[in-house]
Amino acid sequence: MKTLSPQIDFHQAMSSFDWTIFVAIILITLASVIWGQMRMKNADSEKATMIDHLIMGRQLTLPLFIATLVATWYGGIFGVTRISFEKGIYSFLTQGVFWYISYILFALFIVKKVSSYQAVTLPDLMTKMFGPYSGKLSGYFNFFNVLPIAYVISIGILIQTFTGLSLLASMSVGVFFVVLYSLWGGFRSVVFSDLIQFFVMCLAVFLVIVFSVSEFGGLSFLKENLPATHFSPTGGQALSVTLVWGFIALSTLVDPNFYQRCFAAQSPKVAKKGILLSTLVWVCFDICTTLGGMYAAATIPQAEPNHAYLIYSLQVLPDGIKGFALAGIVATILSTLDSYLFLAGTTISYDLAPKRFRNRISTQYLGTIFVAILSIILAVYFQGNIKTVWKTLGSYSASCLLLPVLYGYMFPGKIKDKQFVFSCLLGVVATSVWRNIEKAGFWANIDELYAGIIFTTLGIILYPFFVRDARQR
Repeated sequence: MKTLSPQIDFHQAMSSFDWTIFVAIILITLASVIWGQMRMKNADSEKATMIDHLIMGRQLTLPLFIATLVATWYGGIFGVTRISFEKGIYSFLTQGVFWYISYILFALFIVKKVSSYQAVTLPDLMTKMFGPYSGKLSGYFNFFNVLPIAYVISIGILIQTFTGLSLLASMSVGVFFVVLYSLWGGFRSVVFSDLIQFFVMCLAVFLVIVFSVSEFGGLSFLKENLPATHFSPTGGQALSVTLVWGFIALSTLVDPNFYQRCFAAQSPKVAKKGILLSTLVWVCFDICTTLGGMYAAATIPQAEPNHAYLIYSLQVLPDGIKGFALAGIVATILSTLDSYLFLAGTTISYDLAPKRFRNRISTQYLGTIFVAILSIILAVYFQGNIKTVWKTLGSYSASCLLLPVLYGYMFPGKIKDKQFVFSCLLGVVATSVWRNIEKAGFWANIDELYAGIIFTTLGIILYPFFVRDARQR
């Protein structure tokens, strides 16, 4: 049985063969971007339209749908493995099970409803469902929801680990690389790069578990070397804290990446089947990342949590496989970072830009660059803490936007444009106030997400009374 170290020299850990494998996979990924761009030119010799650029002309097939959806969803691998390193199977519940429920709900109840609107973006859908004010407000929510702050941090941590650069410099280098190829071919380039990244990332995390079991044994080893709380679904956390992640997971129902891929799919049937099959892949992937983090905790408990999974993987894997695993980790991050950068840029160009600049590819390019810079600045503000980023942005999305949208699906035509805006803004105020005021006793255990949900619901219920009273005066 190997004795692992909580700190390693990353350059010595990688052989020349590993670096050859790693570089080869990166080059294959770049080649897939070029191939995707060539396919677009072959399909349409004229200047690409915005529909081609933003949602691939609604021609996304089932295999590509699964690959791009799965790959897009796991860029925060260091955040997930940190939670499993510190809390064990709590990670599988909060970052897995809660989300599977949301995926299945989306596939069974939402895909068919949204397909009839023929929308291009989530704010475009909100405009068609509720009205122009709702669409504009959703655009701002959408923008902050897809800022790839967590994934900028992830790529920065990885580059910093191998280069010794500051986190800021490392994030800047990684984002610059992703921006270059994301701008080139639009959504099609993102999809084809995701296809390569999908296979690499899934096989990489699986190989870590295969060699872990071979070297140390299975669950009996983990139970002998980890505290009991690592096998508790709540990980020693209060139930109310755990359930917050359940509400954050429901924000999938208003996640623009899901909607973008459904809008791009060849048909609602492709989107529905694609989400359900993707969920099976996610279950397997989450099992691997959860176990990987737990093996790291069992063998190198003194390791720095953000780097523990990477440090562990590079010691447990043999030469050659280490290069593949590193490429898999990079692929996991890049596949999400490029999608979020592109989608945030799309939100600016299609939903938020002044009319004279809207629907222009050049505006989308400038929007993507702006998003990249803003994401780096906010990553510094959040001090590189991925979990805090998810918790903060997820709370606003889940508490302020989720319920009005769900009510709109359940009661078509009943939620008015200004009613939607009023309830969302009331939720924003409540969430922000609750987040920043001092609380004691019972109230200290009430998360800001719950405050936002309560006031958003009150906004929907009370708005008709405010309007009626105003008219009577």
